[in-house]
Amino acid sequence: MKKKWLYLLGILAVIGVIAAVLVYFFVYNKPHKDYSKAKPEVEIEAVALFESFRNDAQAASAEYNGKVVAISGEITGVEQTDGLTILVMALDEGMFGSEGIRCTMIPELASAAVATPPGSKVTVKGLLTGYNETDVILEHCSLVE
Repeated sequence: MKKKWLYLLGILAVIGVIAAVLVYFFVYNKPHKDYSKAKPEVEIEAVALFESFRNDAQAASAEYNGKVVAISGEITGVEQTDGLTILVMALDEGMFGSEGIRCTMIPELASAAVATPPGSKVTVKGLLTGYNETDVILEHCSLVE
C-alpha cells in the first residue's frame, strides 16, 4: 500500500515538473510584440482623438483602447523621468496643467523624440491604453517617418 502512494506521488511530481517547464517556455518566455513594426489599426489627428475622448470617453474607449494607433500632431514637449521618455502633445490647459496626449516612447527609440524640437508636427504610433480624464495615454510609441 505504501509503495502505491509513493508511486502516485512520483507521477504527480513528474507531471508538476513538466507543467512548470511548459509554463516557462510558452507563457513566461513568450516574445513581446514589436510595436515599432506593427501596422496601425487607426490613423487619426491628435485633436480629433483627444476630442473624441473628452466628449464621450466610454464610446472612445470602446473604439480605440487596445489598438495600435498612429496620431499626427504638434509636439509641445518631451518629459524624461525614471528612465522613461514621454512625448507630450498638449491640446488644452486644465486645472492641473496641460491636457492632451502623452506617448511613452520605446526606450531604444526615445532619442528621436528627444531630438525633435517642440512645435514640430510628427506622427507617433503606439498602443492606446486609455484615458485618465486629462490625457489620452499611448504606450510603446515610436515616431513614424
